[in-house]
Amino acid sequence: MSDEALAHLHSVEWCAPEVLPATVAEWLTSRDSMTRLLERYCRCLRVQVETERFVASLRIPEEPSLLPLSERYWLREVTLFGDDQPWLFGRTVMPEQTLKEAEIDLTQIGNTPLGRYLFLQGPPVRDFIHTGRSGQLWTRRSRLFLAGNPLLITELFLPDAPIYFPDRYQD
Repeated sequence: MSDEALAHLHSVEWCAPEVLPATVAEWLTSRDSMTRLLERYCRCLRVQVETERFVASLRIPEEPSLLPLSERYWLREVTLFGDDQPWLFGRTVMPEQTLKEAEIDLTQIGNTPLGRYLFLQGPPVRDFIHTGRSGQLWTRRSRLFLAGNPLLITELFLPDAPIYFPDRYQD
């Protein structure tokens, strides 16, 4: 999953939120926790960690310009499953300084969704949301701040995600 998802992230065509279909715009521009939003559409939201490690450089071309220079970045790539269906590929990149100043050790959260920690004290500061598409898959990228330090979260909505079929997942 990770290689295919990364290929999609390399080919995203970013667009203004104003040109998005209304149902998609609700998802992509939401400032709430994506974890909470996805949990509304399933009985069990599960995280599968694809990658968690320090990296010296970033593979997605735009990422370095959106974060401060750092000797190392913490990279976390996960797939979120709603009732065992792959719904979202998430990629989080944090400069080492952000990781050091966080109140909890984010390198140890394992299969817990990152959103559970980021939104504990209410919504974190988010200075932008970029929206885009890769083929038929919608994507969003946000820069959030944790203890005043930035992190970048990119979310690729996989083909079975409720963003594409919201009525299918309603009770």
